[in-house]
Amino acid sequence: MKNATQSGDERQAALCEWAQPVLSALLQRTLPAPPAAQSLGGDASFRRYFRYIDTDTAQSFLLVDAPPPNEDVALFVRVAAEFQATGMRTPRIYEADPEQGFMLLEDFGDSLFLPRLQSARQSGQEHVANSLYESAMASLLDLQMDSCASPLPPYDNDRLLGEMRLFDQWFCGEMLALDLEPETQRMLDDTWRFLAEAAIAQTQVRVHRDYHSRNLMVIGGDVSARPGVIDFQDAVIGPITYDLVSLLKDCYIVWSRSQVEHWLRRYYRQSCERSLLAKPLLFSDFFRDFELMGLQRHIKVLGIFCRLALRDGKRGYLGDLPVVLDYVQQTARAYPELATFSDWFERVPLPKISERLQQESC
Repeated sequence: MKNATQSGDERQAALCEWAQPVLSALLQRTLPAPPAAQSLGGDASFRRYFRYIDTDTAQSFLLVDAPPPNEDVALFVRVAAEFQATGMRTPRIYEADPEQGFMLLEDFGDSLFLPRLQSARQSGQEHVANSLYESAMASLLDLQMDSCASPLPPYDNDRLLGEMRLFDQWFCGEMLALDLEPETQRMLDDTWRFLAEAAIAQTQVRVHRDYHSRNLMVIGGDVSARPGVIDFQDAVIGPITYDLVSLLKDCYIVWSRSQVEHWLRRYYRQSCERSLLAKPLLFSDFFRDFELMGLQRHIKVLGIFCRLALRDGKRGYLGDLPVVLDYVQQTARAYPELATFSDWFERVPLPKISERLQQESC
């Protein structure tokens, strides 16, 4: 067994050796040596990706190193199959070895939504952005509409609260060295419970859990086609607005409130037409659900981004904090139930994190 205690170079060599006979069978000829695969780096997980392009056929494949016990290849395979059954475009899995943590996948290429959206905005190509979001929402509706039984775990109260408490530990404690007084901790606990209850009260559907512009890909250059979807292995059964928040209040690209509301109304109309909502809701109530779900997600993300930076050495995530901080500030201000949290957030952690980020940039 090739385990996670090996060095990165040793695991890469073992992965390429493992892939050699698999690729030989797919290409219907014997590869004389392990493939020379180009590193594509990793993501927020422990996974690493390598691309192999066959010189004879120009076919491209992704070799994935997902070292156990940090990554669960068997889970990745199961969720991919479940999502594919709903019509979502996840990569084909040619071969997987859960014991060693190796996979050979279909290669969707390099065309992420994020640069296409940035380019469309800079060049005034509103129709391109609309096509990308409409295709992403159509794919999401298919996923949510599927009524087959699912083994995915619930996005339950414990999970929702546990995620928001990452804010307490990693954002307040580790990043800002804040000593949360008992009264402040009680206020945070009350706020987290309020947000968790709001999430659980929503229609429950399949949730990708990270459905945003860095995990959606343009396939074959067609911005209107269903996107390629990656990084889905943490899927759950949870609130209907969660993936919409990930998509429309993205941590990596920001749109105006009016533009977000325009896209959200389109999704709302389609969900009503398809009787997706468990109970009738006015758009204003649906928008409130969306906003509160966004606050839960962005509170969690503040903790996760700080953990990635401090624990895992991925300092680039600090550059994404200002967008998330602004989402939290704007949403908390908008709802009377969150007034105490909003006041504390703006008085205490916001000035401290602004100062810390300024120091980081020097």
